Amino acid sequence: NQTRILDARQYTQANRVVHPRTLVVPASPTGTLTNDGVMMLRVLILSLTLFTGFAQATVLQRPVTLDTGSGELFGSLLLPKSDSPVPIVLMISGSGPTDRDGNNPDGGRNDSLKRLAWVLAKHNIASVRYDKRGVAASLAAAPDERELSVESYAADAVAWGQKLKADPRFGKLILLGHSEGALIASLAAPKLDAAAVISLSGSARPVDQVIREQLARSLPPPLMLRSNELLDSLKAGHTDDNVPQPLQVIFRPSVQPYLISLFRQDPAQAFAQLKMPALIVQGSNDIQVGTEDAKLLKAAKPDAQLTVIEGMNHVLRIVHNDMKRQLASYKDPNLPLAAELGAAVIEFIDGIRAS
Repeated sequence: NQTRILDARQYTQANRVVHPRTLVVPASPTGTLTNDGVMMLRVLILSLTLFTGFAQATVLQRPVTLDTGSGELFGSLLLPKSDSPVPIVLMISGSGPTDRDGNNPDGGRNDSLKRLAWVLAKHNIASVRYDKRGVAASLAAAPDERELSVESYAADAVAWGQKLKADPRFGKLILLGHSEGALIASLAAPKLDAAAVISLSGSARPVDQVIREQLARSLPPPLMLRSNELLDSLKAGHTDDNVPQPLQVIFRPSVQPYLISLFRQDPAQAFAQLKMPALIVQGSNDIQVGTEDAKLLKAAKPDAQLTVIEGMNHVLRIVHNDMKRQLASYKDPNLPLAAELGAAVIEFIDGIRAS
């Protein structure tokens, strides 16, 4: 096959300087670009756009709050300066104590959602990302994790969305959920009549199945047996206080009411019920959610767009598929986001903006 060579000058992307390099863009023998070549061109165009245009744009960065009536939630707004309303993305973070920026005290700081928000802002797309109730700055809204449920998280997302839709500075509302946040986005979007939904690394299967699969790869047989018993009990809606110490981090009694509410959900079914456009983005090197889940979401909603990014992991970075490098990436906020992620999300939102 022939190739075409493009030389990219130094550019800035999400506040990171990328040095000049040579891009090899695949072309077919007839001279037309392959699918990979088209995607690489999109990434290049996005990068150059950020440098020549939107990188110079003024972006307002402000704290925002939401009074839910049962506690105050705290978040961050990025709003590009514009004479007309701009699309607004409500970002919903993943499971456990993951905060608005995509960071988890148990997993490490990687700033995945914060960096993505800045990529969007430099392309004239506003965003709000927030700490869920019981997490980080919003801890006081649910100091006891026994009070948490998927339903309350979805209700909070709806309340945030209503607040944003009422603000004249914003145009179309897009819900973006990462990991477990993708389920919350799917549950909230119909109640908001959102313009679109974006699922990043979202599971298609009930989460008890995902947990069972993950634990089977790491637990010794006696603990796996007890883990399966706990999963069966919670799936049936019953708590079980007899949790061995090594399993406390997952099945501690205080988190079991939330797990019961979570195990009731069928993410693929919720995704199938969406009437608005949807984008599914999944990395091939994600050690938590696999590409099969992305394909199942696509099967549930055939009109959704599916983008599988080669080499991208769960924290949205290009990382080799070995455990040492994977775990290190969860704690490295300076590692750049996968460039194709920004290209895919921006192209999708631009399509929503123009429709």
